[in-house]
Amino acid sequence: MFANQNIDSTNTESLRHELKQEGKEIKQEIAKEIHTEGNPVTEVLDGLGDHQEFSFGPIHADVLPVLLYDQGQLHYYGSRGSMEQSGEYTMTHHHIVRASDNITPPDLDLSVTNLVAFQWLAMIVLAIVFFTASRKAKKSGNKAPRGIHNVLESIIVFIKKDIVEPNVTGKSADLLLPYFLILFLFILVMNLTGLIPGGHTATGNVAVTAALSIIAFVVINITALRESGVKAWFHHLLGGAPWWLFPLMIPIEIASLFIKPFSLTIRLFANMVAGHTVIFSLIGMLFLFQTIFLSPVVVGFATFINLLEILVAFLQAYIFTVLTAIFVGLAVGEHSHEHELEHAHN
Repeated sequence: MFANQNIDSTNTESLRHELKQEGKEIKQEIAKEIHTEGNPVTEVLDGLGDHQEFSFGPIHADVLPVLLYDQGQLHYYGSRGSMEQSGEYTMTHHHIVRASDNITPPDLDLSVTNLVAFQWLAMIVLAIVFFTASRKAKKSGNKAPRGIHNVLESIIVFIKKDIVEPNVTGKSADLLLPYFLILFLFILVMNLTGLIPGGHTATGNVAVTAALSIIAFVVINITALRESGVKAWFHHLLGGAPWWLFPLMIPIEIASLFIKPFSLTIRLFANMVAGHTVIFSLIGMLFLFQTIFLSPVVVGFATFINLLEILVAFLQAYIFTVLTAIFVGLAVGEHSHEHELEHAHN
């Protein structure tokens, strides 16, 4: 009797394992079929995502290194191709997964992706611009600036007079000017790079805008701490309310610290993705309906939105920078005011 029960239990486990494997295989087949037979609009919109290869227009180069931390081990591959040749990992719908089941992703993916490469490209462009302007400034001496030197000097004056000084007071204005200048130009170059045919917008990825916002969060709070001190910074969390409101005010003030960078993240990300999504969707309609009569309308609207995107690229770089300056000014002003009141009472 007991032997029969053990046999039934073994058969049940075996059947369960087989059904589980068949379920995985069916899931993979469905996902593969959806990916290969998806409509043209979704296929075109897929280009907005990040990729494991460097892509710029017709150029597709498998030259980006792959760095994975999985199951307690660090794996490094010179490229996506070398990773797949190792037999440990493979690509499924632009994502790295374990080759054993073609589903499970690695524990942590630290690979250099296409959007990371475009961030590096923006850094290289800015380094070349600053180096060129610096050489021209040294050669011109006391002469009026010309060319790239004149353009860069105008941008510096604009950032200083119209963004930093009206919002940030005291020594912090001069100290933070390089940060705001690089922030504005870095976002602007990344935005404009995505408007080049075949280019990609790094700021259209929420991870990039989140990283910029985290840096802004650190700058805001470190500046406030440096200007007013730790005691005044913690006192600000009370919001100036009576002590019996502390349990209510402290969570609200802590939440406000994180709401500001969160709003910066979503605003820049959403605005940069919106225009590209509309353009790609309009182009996808041509392939979806497969009629030449839509061409004038689609091309006309796509061209108009692309021109509008140039304005949006400058506007979003300005908005992110000026809001960061405003948040710094508010933090420094509030904490400094509380610091002065504390000294006055003493």
